[in-house]
Amino acid sequence: MSRSAHPAGPRHADVLTEGHYAAPPADLNVLDEKVWARTVSRDDDGAVTVGGIEVTRLAEEFGTPAYFLDESDFRARCRAWADAFGPGADVFYAGKAFLSRAVVRWLKEEGLNLDVCSGGELTTALDAGMPAERIAFHGNNKTVAEIERAVQVGVGRIVLDSFQEIVRVSHIAQRLGKRQRVQIRVTVGVEAHTHEFIATAHEDQKFGIALAGGQAAEAVRRALTLDGIELIGIHSHIGSQIFDMAGFEVSARRVVQLLAEVRDEHGVELPEIDLGGGLGIAYTSDDDPREPHEIAKALGDIVTRECEAAGLATPRISVEPGRAIVGPTAFTLYEVGTIKHLEGLRTYVSVDGGMSDNIRTALYDAEYSVALVSRRSDAEPMLVRVVGKHCESGDIVVKDAFLPSDLAPGDLIAVPATGAYCRSMASNYNHALRPPVVAVRDGAARVIVRRETEEDLLRLDVG
Repeated sequence: MSRSAHPAGPRHADVLTEGHYAAPPADLNVLDEKVWARTVSRDDDGAVTVGGIEVTRLAEEFGTPAYFLDESDFRARCRAWADAFGPGADVFYAGKAFLSRAVVRWLKEEGLNLDVCSGGELTTALDAGMPAERIAFHGNNKTVAEIERAVQVGVGRIVLDSFQEIVRVSHIAQRLGKRQRVQIRVTVGVEAHTHEFIATAHEDQKFGIALAGGQAAEAVRRALTLDGIELIGIHSHIGSQIFDMAGFEVSARRVVQLLAEVRDEHGVELPEIDLGGGLGIAYTSDDDPREPHEIAKALGDIVTRECEAAGLATPRISVEPGRAIVGPTAFTLYEVGTIKHLEGLRTYVSVDGGMSDNIRTALYDAEYSVALVSRRSDAEPMLVRVVGKHCESGDIVVKDAFLPSDLAPGDLIAVPATGAYCRSMASNYNHALRPPVVAVRDGAARVIVRRETEEDLLRLDVG
């Protein structure tokens, strides 16, 4: 898909092409369990509840827009991933999806490790009590200060992303009197079936060291000669929001071929292989994600088969689900502000948030679901575009969806599957205040990331 566009953005009201959207659902009051957190349901009065609390009550207490995170669902998904892979593998939650001190504590209690990719994420992890040896540090351009901190506290692994980093980490570790465990991230030339901005294993992109031209093999050779680092394995990540396992099969085959080359050339069998994350979730009813046990079996079978063919011992497998854990556990709650019916075009529903709390639709052309959650309605469905309040025609939350035709200002609507990357990528565009994250569990709700205030904005403005 081409990303070429006029700098001013797309036209404000392009006419929908015939067949652009699916038929409306038979009942707009039904909540598809694939896209909503596990404790979300509609009560006898028609209002939606999460963790046993009505969203109308949550809106009164915490305001809108706000992210509501089902803590029981989050913890259950952590356990499902840990159980699926078992004690012979490692599950690293990818903190970039969403990270807070409460989330770190949940991960620690549920037995997961944590993948961080910045000094800020590392600080959050350590402050919340995650043992350093259960942390992996990623990133394509880690600063010297970030590397020094990671080595000093004893993170379990640093994933090396370039030839410069191989030397840099080794020198820093030697200076600090340490020997740092590392993996080398390789780009395996796999074109993942996902958006071009989140495909990360084809050769023309910024991450990793290419297998092509012997670059990855050379990176391994250099790493094995340096005293400051201990090379424990190879890392590969092919992209995000992926449903098709074929890409992982090709990636695993190529990584195992590299392991065989390392054994033949250097007499060393590296003990670990990290296949990254990127497993997709259901944003709409059309999405069909796999369960953790299916993924674990498929990846385990792939690696075992390829290693047997190469005459290698099967290495310890690591995976890094982030979106697949937190994504489905949260929804964003909005209040409807204005409704505009454009004859022959579409209906625009404006809410009190927008691209400042969910940039993914504008950035990735992402698709979402939406539902009226403050009441039940038996009105006829109307095709709508849910938009935000920002000064951008591209400020779209849900491109095309059906809501009841009696929708009115003041109604509450919710967008499910916003646990991953929405709060993490939130901004202060137009000086908007970033929403809070509220954890809900067993009839109780508590703020785990508070709403920003105007005082917060002014506190940073020292001019």
